[in-house]
Amino acid sequence: MSSSRQSPPISRESIAVPTIKPLQQILPSEPLLMMGAGPVPIPEAVARANSQVINHLGATMSTIIGQVKTMARYVFQTRSPWVMGIAGPGSAAMEMAVSNLVWRNTRVLCISNGYFSARLAEMSRRVGADVKVLECAEKSQADLDQVIAAIEEFQPECITLVQGETSNTICNHNLRQIAAEAKKRGCLTIVDAVCTLSTMPLEMDRWQIDAVITGGQKGLSSIPGVSLVAFSEAAWERIRTRPGTPVHWCLDARLAENFWHKGSYHYTAPVSGVLALHEALRLVCEEGLERRFERHRRCSGALQNGVEAMGLNLYAPQSSRLNSVVGIELPQGIASSDVCAQISRKYRVEIAGSFGLPIIRVGQMGEQCRAQNLFRTLHAIGCTMRDLKVTVDLPSAMAELESCLIDGAG
Repeated sequence: MSSSRQSPPISRESIAVPTIKPLQQILPSEPLLMMGAGPVPIPEAVARANSQVINHLGATMSTIIGQVKTMARYVFQTRSPWVMGIAGPGSAAMEMAVSNLVWRNTRVLCISNGYFSARLAEMSRRVGADVKVLECAEKSQADLDQVIAAIEEFQPECITLVQGETSNTICNHNLRQIAAEAKKRGCLTIVDAVCTLSTMPLEMDRWQIDAVITGGQKGLSSIPGVSLVAFSEAAWERIRTRPGTPVHWCLDARLAENFWHKGSYHYTAPVSGVLALHEALRLVCEEGLERRFERHRRCSGALQNGVEAMGLNLYAPQSSRLNSVVGIELPQGIASSDVCAQISRKYRVEIAGSFGLPIIRVGQMGEQCRAQNLFRTLHAIGCTMRDLKVTVDLPSAMAELESCLIDGAG
């Protein structure tokens, strides 16, 4: 005679209403100055726009989308019509570019400088690509000769790389040359510009780049969660004629075309975030790219000079250093977690550690690049080091920072 286990009786008791503290009791009474690797402080116009909701398929939204695309083309420096937004972080834009241009058995050469460039390789593997990773030397940008040799040996259909590796503050300053060499050999180039777009030159058309992705929360000084991608005509033709549909429904560029180019439904757009992105792009256009690049160069250079005058070392050598995120080596025996906790708790400044490296990272993107932010941040770093018994020359650091900002040095 068989016996069966009986399920325990379902409780009929009601689930109690939880007691939740309101945000004003959770958030710090004095907001932290966000000087890490992102998100960054947002301008008042962006914050106001993010507080509004409108019909995501109405005439007003259609006008706004048109303006977002026009402004984004200026920021990407492209005439390609194939610009669109993504409801998601910069990594979602990254995955949209990869999953639409790459599919099973596609040969992809992934140039890896660190954590985020390696993520492009992982995304390519997940859609079944034949991936070859070209590892760059530590603290070094990609070697152009090695890239050319790898292209000629592997004959990839696509190349992926970052302009700036946020994780370790390395910059591929030779991106233009890499893209040109790839194009000569019939290869599409996919570029992560999450921390660099609008902080340093990137000319999508002139440099012959086929896909550029960025997030809203860094150089553009918008909110996290709404990102942008731009495809060249060559990239869009590959998407249009691909042998099968992408595995990701939400990230299918042909479906996204419905909303971003035809005014019809794909999914409910992140309306408030698109409005915020509109205002962030408008402010970039109002400032102008050349002036914006110069502001970032001057502010980041001044901060770097101030750090060195303090007696601390910068992680990346000048030849491959990223300006939009500054990496500072930690003295022996000092943990990044201790520095970040102390500077946040006592000085109300938020900076970032890294991905296993003995460094701290300070952002220099968008609204972070303002004199008042630099003085407060550098002073807080110096005071935190003193608190942790590290000998630093804080007066010299502050004097150097002031001198660089006045003279435009750095």
